[in-house]
Parts: sequence; structure tokens; C-alpha cells
Amino acid sequence: MNAKDLPPSTWTTGTTEVFKTGTWRTMLPQYIKAPSPCHVACPVDGNIAEWIGKARERDFRGAWEILTRNNPFPAVAGRICHHPCEAACNRASFDESLAICRLERHVGDLAIEHDWGYEPTPISHPETIAVVGGGPSGLSVAYHLRRRGYAVTIFEASDELGGLMRHGIPAYRLARPVLDAEIGRILAMGVEARLGSALGGDQSLAELREQFDIVYLAMGARAQKRLPQLDYSRPWVMDGAVYLAASNAGATPQLGKKLIVIGGGSAAIDAARSARRAGHDVILMCLESAAQMPAQHEEVAEALEEGIELCAGAMITAAAEDGDSVSFTCVRVEFRPGTVRGEFTLEPVAGSEFELRADAVIPSIGQDPDLAPVKDLLEPNGRLVKVDAQQATSAAGVYAGGDVASMARFVTEAIGMGKRAASEIDRVLRAGDQDCAGAIEPAAAGQPAVPASAAGEAVVQLAQINTFYYPAQGRAAEQRLGVAERLRSDAEVQVGFDLDKALAETGRCFSCGTCVYCDNCFHYCPDLAIRRLPERGGYEVLTDFCKGCGVCVAECPTGSMKMVEDAR
Repeated sequence: MNAKDLPPSTWTTGTTEVFKTGTWRTMLPQYIKAPSPCHVACPVDGNIAEWIGKARERDFRGAWEILTRNNPFPAVAGRICHHPCEAACNRASFDESLAICRLERHVGDLAIEHDWGYEPTPISHPETIAVVGGGPSGLSVAYHLRRRGYAVTIFEASDELGGLMRHGIPAYRLARPVLDAEIGRILAMGVEARLGSALGGDQSLAELREQFDIVYLAMGARAQKRLPQLDYSRPWVMDGAVYLAASNAGATPQLGKKLIVIGGGSAAIDAARSARRAGHDVILMCLESAAQMPAQHEEVAEALEEGIELCAGAMITAAAEDGDSVSFTCVRVEFRPGTVRGEFTLEPVAGSEFELRADAVIPSIGQDPDLAPVKDLLEPNGRLVKVDAQQATSAAGVYAGGDVASMARFVTEAIGMGKRAASEIDRVLRAGDQDCAGAIEPAAAGQPAVPASAAGEAVVQLAQINTFYYPAQGRAAEQRLGVAERLRSDAEVQVGFDLDKALAETGRCFSCGTCVYCDNCFHYCPDLAIRRLPERGGYEVLTDFCKGCGVCVAECPTGSMKMVEDAR
């Protein structure tokens, strides 16, 4: 019998393993863990695709545990974060970006509702840490270092922890029981808090440095920026931070019926909306055009809904008392932002002068840190403390973050700085400890934010996602309280997702760069060259049989595979 007359070998062997088509290929598929755009944009380096995947499986406790590897304030961040992750979301170029912030709030609220807490961590290191300032950055660094086994003491100037989150953000944006719950969870870990203890008052930086192995400065920015056109000694001028602190403490200042609030950022919007709730007629004046305002778009929209009048692209040039009110001379301006945050140029528009009358004005144009307590020991960077990429200052053993070291001025940016500093502090202190050398995250916190397998991988782009597997589906509708109800109380304006909305939104996630074990690669491989690995999860490529056709990569719905040159 001739060889050509013999039956195919699979008829006699019962297997295709005799066809070793791997000798044909020049390219080979490779499984990867690649960073998603939302992960890269996240100020706290959060594993967004991973925790959303857990939530999609209804494992909300697991989602919360992943969230809190990086951020101890998911319920807070889910309310007030400026959510750059959503702008970066690949889904935005497909239909609408994922509502990541609202999903985070849903998970954070469940944790509060069910009283989830952290596993106890014994003090396992001899070094002690002092944190100056109990705001978002100080609480973040304290949390991350306490989870690593360090003894941490927070020195806070006021009589409550929270910093900007408590004194600068109104309750209608961040309910105080939510803030208290997430701060309380940190204190329950064994973090010591010494309230009413300000740097430069009870203790100097030099004294703290002698008493503690590491000092982290997070005093915030409390020195008011002032407008030269206004006389701050007059009763009709009140700084926005002072006004907000009083309002948030339940002692709203009495300033007359009509107010002008100056500023285009979130703090100015908060002051204007708080004044509106106190019964004032409010004009919000800012240098920027409406499109250039640094405040979040939804904040501006909500303020306009509540009856605040926006006077954008304008400035006050003079003020004069006129009977029982004040006359303000104003002019229209063209605002041009600079290359550095906080820098800009203005050009008054000829012939655009106009006048406004009001009972008082609340300038809310920002604040600078008070560097007097540290100026003799630390190198400044303009009005800030100079730090490197790991938040280290010019003095050994002293780190800084939040508003004292950055112009970012967002709560989640401050939280991220605290996390970054904690990693660096731990690395430095453990450099000589062979058991801990190279540690990035504590064992209790799980895996590092970006697994080693993702190192060097490019950010996943929409073109790498097989969108066939994702039907077009609009973003879950956001719900707000009605205007009348808002103005009657301090109830939160934005309403969180219910379970159905949350689950529907998790189903929209592309899980960019993260394998969801869908078996597409296994089912579509024409050479049966993909093997499941049930014992440890995932898959492997059988190189004897893979001919490098790339079907598995094309059918991957998450961009967690790629083709690489097979250099044999």
C-alpha cells in the first residue's frame, strides 16, 4: 500500500497531537497583564478593572478589599473625586465612559453599611512615624504605613480629623457619617491621633524629627490668597475658606441678602452653593470662561440649577461702600491659562466695564501653605515644600504631600501622594532588612497595584478590545435630588446607584488588559493549542501546536493577549 493511500493519522491515533504545526509560525500569542487607561489615570493607582470584575460577580467585599489596597476612602472618593479615570476610559470612544466614580461609591457605601473592617496588623517594626496633618494625605500615609506594621501618630491642629474633607467640602456633597466611618476605620487599626496639636505650636519639626524616625508633613494650605482690589478689614469681605469652615460647622455667617463669590474652582462653587442654601442671592464671578472653569462640570451644572448666577470671564477692579451695600466696578477679561497650574495671563476687554451691587463678597481664589514652621529646615519650591517623585523633602527622614507640596489640589491626588510616600518610606526603612527588601505592598493588602507581569506593557487602547462582545449600552443615568429639596437641607445632592444600576454598569466594563477567563482563546483556536490551567487559573499556549495565526488574540475581548515575534 502506498503512503498516499494510508488514512489520516488521527484516524489511527485518535489525536491531533501528531500535527505539530508549531514549526510553521513566526509569531506567538502571549498572555499579558496590561495597564488599563483608567488605571494609569487614577490618582491612587487603583486596580479599577480588577475591582469592577469582582463587583460584576457580586463579590462586593472582594471589590472593596481591592479598592482599599490603594485608597482607604472609597465612599468619600466615590462622591468627590474629579474622576480622571472616566475621561481616560476606552468605553468613552465606543459609546459612553463607565461611571467608575458612582460604582466606587456603591462599593464604599456597602462597606459602611455592613461594617467591613481591616484585619488587625501587629506593630512589627521598631521605627515610629509622625504625620503632621489629619487631612486626606496625612490619613492616607498613616493608613498605608499602619498596614505595613508601623506605629503611626497623627498631629492635627483642629479638634477633628478630615482636613479639607471636613472643613472645606459641604455635607450636601460629602455626608459627615460617611467621612466619619472611613476615618474611624483607620483609627480602629491603632493609628494614634493627637488633636489640637499644630506644628510650630506644641512641637517644632526639629523636635518631631528627634522623637520619630520619619516625619510626614501634610498640613494643607491655609494662608489666604488675597485680591488687592478688596479691603479685607471690612465686614463685607470674607475669605471663602473661612466662610465654608463656618458653614460646615453649622455657624453660617450673616452677610446680607446678595453676595458675590469670586473664583472658578470647586471651593468657590461650594461657597456659592452653601450661601444659596443659607438663603442668599448669589453671583459667582470667575476669570475663566465657563468652559475653562477648573471646577467639575457637574458641580457647575448643579450650581446653575440651584439658581446661582454665573458671571464668567470677568473681574472686579474696584469696590466702594455705597450706603447699605457695596458697589463693585468690574470688567470683562480674556483668560489665557499658562503652562503651569495656577499661572495665567489676563487681557481686559476694552469698553466692557460694568457695575454690580451686593451686600458682601466672598473671594475664594485659593490658599497657600504656611511654611513658617519648616522654612529653616526644608528647601522650598516657590510657595510649596520641595519634594521629589517619592514625596521626599530636602531633609533626611522628612516627607511631604498634599497641598503643602503640590498644586494639584484634589483630594484623591493627596491620597495618592500619601500612598506613594508610604511605599518609599517602607522601602527606605526596610532597605537593610532581607526579609522585607523589595516589598511594595503589605501581605494583608494583597498584590501590588501593578503586578510584575504588567511591567513594561503598553496601556491598552480601544483598538485592542474586540468590541463585538460588547453591545452598545448607555451609561447608567445619574440621579440628583430635586432643587427645592436640595435648598431645604444639607442632604446629599447626588444619589448613589442601587444594586441593579451598579450591576448593569459593571457589565459595561471592557476589563482592559485583564483576563476575565471567558475561554474565547480556548474555543476559537483552530489547532487546539490553548490549554486551560484550572489549578492556578488562566491558560497556556502549547508551542508544539500553535502556528501563530493570531485568532486567539483577535477574539480576546479584553486586550489581555498580544502577538510577539517567536525568536527561536
